[in-house]
Amino acid sequence: MFGQRCKVFNSILNNLLTRQRVNLFSFSKMSDEAAKAQTAAPPSEPTDTIFGKIIRKEIPANIIYEDNEVLAFKDVAPQAPTHFLVIPKEPIPSMDNCEAKHEALLGKLMLTAKNVAKEQGLADGYRIVVNNGRNGCQSVFHLHLHVLGGRQLGWPPG
Repeated sequence: MFGQRCKVFNSILNNLLTRQRVNLFSFSKMSDEAAKAQTAAPPSEPTDTIFGKIIRKEIPANIIYEDNEVLAFKDVAPQAPTHFLVIPKEPIPSMDNCEAKHEALLGKLMLTAKNVAKEQGLADGYRIVVNNGRNGCQSVFHLHLHVLGGRQLGWPPG
C-alpha cells in the first residue's frame, strides 16, 4: 500500500515539475525577446537593418515570395511550425511611422500574408502579428508582419 502511494506521489510530483519547466521555458523565451526589444535601437539609416540587407541580398534568407514592393521569407527562429515574415521593401521603421501615403502598401502586406499563408498550407488558420515599439517587442526597426500557423495557437498571446 505504501509503495503504491509513493508511486502515485512521485508521478504527481514529476508531472508538476515537468509542467513548471515548460512554463519557465516559455517565460524565459518571452523575456529574451523583451530584452532584445528593450536594447534595440532604430538604426542611424532606415535601410541599415538586417531586413534591408535581406532586401539587397547582402545576406541569405529563405525567400518564399518577392515582388517590387514586398518580400516574404521564413523566420530564422520560428515560433510555430510555419513562421514567416512579410516586409515592405520601403524602409518604414515601425507602424508608428506609417502615414496615409502608405495605405496601399499596408493593404498589400496583409494580402501578401494571406496569399503566402495559403501557399504554405495554412488552410486551418494562422495569426498575423505586428510588434510595434519597445514594449511591443519590436527588435528590428523595419516594419514587418509575423505570420504564424501550423498548429493550434493559444490565447491570450502576451
